[in-house]
Amino acid sequence: MSTVLVTGADLAPQALALLKNMEVVYAGKTPTEDDLIALCQRHDPVAIIVRYGKVGAKVMDAAPSLKVISKHGSGTDTIDKVAASARGIEVVAAAGANAAAVAEQALALMLACAKSVVPLDARMHAGHWDKATHKSLELGGRTVGLVGLGAIGQRFARMAHAMDMRVIGFDPFAKNLPDYIQPVDLATIWRESDVVSLHCPLTDENRGMLNADTLAQCKRGVIVVNTARGGLIDEAALLQAVRSGQVAGAGLDSFAVEPMAAGHPFQGQERIVLSPHIGGVTSDAYVNMGVAAARNLLAVLERG
Repeated sequence: MSTVLVTGADLAPQALALLKNMEVVYAGKTPTEDDLIALCQRHDPVAIIVRYGKVGAKVMDAAPSLKVISKHGSGTDTIDKVAASARGIEVVAAAGANAAAVAEQALALMLACAKSVVPLDARMHAGHWDKATHKSLELGGRTVGLVGLGAIGQRFARMAHAMDMRVIGFDPFAKNLPDYIQPVDLATIWRESDVVSLHCPLTDENRGMLNADTLAQCKRGVIVVNTARGGLIDEAALLQAVRSGQVAGAGLDSFAVEPMAAGHPFQGQERIVLSPHIGGVTSDAYVNMGVAAARNLLAVLERG
């Protein structure tokens, strides 16, 4: 019986039903490279479903029968795609499976920043009533700039449009966009956006794309939302921009190093709203991503 290695502790029952003719082996919640190498050597999987951890050349070489690496989600930056290609191993992703969940998280973070939800909640619980001194930002009529217009970016664009926001977006690969998304270059995103929201994969080319230089090009008081990958942002530059008021608020669901270590400088910053990379973690998305990951790997294996 062929083996599938899951770099996680579980998989949705609906996904397991699709893999009923295969042995499924779990690596646990926080697998290290050594853990994955040992499991590959022991089980020689034909497929790996990637949930947590990284899959590089050493892991691939430990599994000579490996034919496909299937991402439980849309971002494949934790998989060494060059190494996979060199070994004839196909890499597939569950694109769009968590689009609704992540777009909703982006909306929640944008609203939390614009409406000061977190600090006002803390003040209320401490017995304060700041009605006379607080003013929130109204988003209707403001411009949101989206970097990345895949399934998640376009779903978020639809929500922003429904709130009467002007939607501009940058994505050199996007085609057949709805008429309420105005395609622009990155310089226009930085210059014209009241909210910048990141929805693109992380690549060597765009790593640190939001940095001291690009943040300085933004409007003073811009809101930054990131539900994509932490490596897209120079975290030290963002922190400085928040402290100076150049960035009015940041809503972040992903970080350069995960999990975030105690003492990270973002912790305790009133105008940075944090969530632990759970944008795509809903009960519905868990099923959708698991099923898509299973179907994708089976399609590759069936092609031989």
